[in-house]
Amino acid sequence: MSVSETSRYVRLRVDLVLEVQDAEQLTGGALDRIAADEFMPDEERAHAESAVGEDEAEALAYLVDPFDLVAEVPGVELAQASWSSEQIAYDPDADDWELADDEDDEDDEDDDEEGAGAGEASGEQEEDFARR
Repeated sequence: MSVSETSRYVRLRVDLVLEVQDAEQLTGGALDRIAADEFMPDEERAHAESAVGEDEAEALAYLVDPFDLVAEVPGVELAQASWSSEQIAYDPDADDWELADDEDDEDDEDDDEEGAGAGEASGEQEEDFARR
């Protein structure tokens, strides 16, 4: 692709830290979403239900949809999205707490180029989503 073709694409990075205040409600919501997905194969559904029941970060990953973030933005169409959710140690008062830096972003770029699909690595749930 030429520079003029690729310049139409913009990478938007969002880093959120969420406090789970009701794990049962979170897990229940994720299980409801999984049950409502009529296109999910039974084998994948069983795996998803098990993962959601064991890990709140997994439950959150099933409830977050990047399309919802940009669905109402005029003049754009989601081409590809990737997101992950993981348990972290978080102290908002710690002097060393920072959002992800550019060094982490370089590693993420390699992951984004792999295309659509779902994967798990070292306790981290990652979902890829491509709009057609």
